[in-house]
Amino acid sequence: MTGRLRRLAVVAALPTLADVALLVLLREHLGWILVLADLTAVAVASVLSYVLHRVVTFRSDPFVRWVRMPWTFAAVAVAAAAVDVVVLRALYAARGYETVGALVLAKVVALTAAAAVRLALYRRVLLTETRRDLGHLVPDRPPAPGALRASIVIPALDEASRIGRTIAAVRAALAPLHEAGGVEVVVVDDGSTDGTADAALEGGADQVIVLPANRGKGAAVRAGVLAARGRAVAFTDADLSYSPDQLVPALLRVEEGWDVVIGSRRHPEAVTARGAGAVRDLGSRVINLVSTAVLLSHPHDTQCGLKAFRRDAAQLVFGLARVDGFAFDIEVLHLVERHGLSLTEVPVHLVMAERSTVRAVRDGMRLLRDVWRIRHWSATGAYELPAGSGRSEGPQ
Repeated sequence: MTGRLRRLAVVAALPTLADVALLVLLREHLGWILVLADLTAVAVASVLSYVLHRVVTFRSDPFVRWVRMPWTFAAVAVAAAAVDVVVLRALYAARGYETVGALVLAKVVALTAAAAVRLALYRRVLLTETRRDLGHLVPDRPPAPGALRASIVIPALDEASRIGRTIAAVRAALAPLHEAGGVEVVVVDDGSTDGTADAALEGGADQVIVLPANRGKGAAVRAGVLAARGRAVAFTDADLSYSPDQLVPALLRVEEGWDVVIGSRRHPEAVTARGAGAVRDLGSRVINLVSTAVLLSHPHDTQCGLKAFRRDAAQLVFGLARVDGFAFDIEVLHLVERHGLSLTEVPVHLVMAERSTVRAVRDGMRLLRDVWRIRHWSATGAYELPAGSGRSEGPQ
């Protein structure tokens, strides 16, 4: 991993250093006019950046997919170069410079402005491409592998008092699907201290997985999904904040051919039975904003506790996932984007739970940490598919 970080540092730093050094050489030592020197330096640095990214970075990462689009790269480079030249020329006209240090400082300001323009344009282009890929449904696909029609994964922490009722409600809501192919309920006890696992067995769960210590919702969902046997796999919360009948339309969309179906509390047709409160609503919006550091498609609701997958897509995503905490939803959606899976949203009817295991400050800090880790892992190749896996690394 250290070697990868070094290579990425070179990719980031070398073009910038070449840009500044060449400008100083052409302007201060060879006497070129400022605009021509700057344009030449920017052109050389842009070509160097493109070549290095083609060689070093991982093109399955949605944030560097532009290396497959040379004409897009060229257009963005021209726009950024124009900004660079204009800012540098304006600083010179306004303040002038008498030393190499002053020229370098002015160039740093110009590079910062150009980088902002480049980032905005790339993000716009990549958002459009990523959303197009996600929304591309492949019709008439064969069913995913699996012994049953569907699996429902329920992560549970100290839920002994209600897990039996939850299982019964899920079975009742999914009875039509069970009659047409079989449905299993998989409960994952995330290190409970109140006998949740025993209560789940007594309540009729088909599988009960026990994690020896509390690791987080992401770890629990991952364990359950990887053990699921259904051709479609969904997870929902033990408190039934989303009534189990809402699993049915999500599972049916998976059977239509979608790789991933996510519930959205911000869908125009979504309903919230009781207000979430100003603080919790603000927290949800902040999380969605933070997720833009990782996600390009910017779905309306990353944290909804109801999601469904084709089993093969679920095995791919959760086989690569690493985050144990609440940021696992963001990691899952990043992997969906990265590997070119199809995704659609469905509205949900949310009923706020009477109690919650979420602690705003503590879990908010952990989420920020995990978002940084996701970007780090993404940039250093941790989410690449194993060699010889036979799977495509996203749309080519």
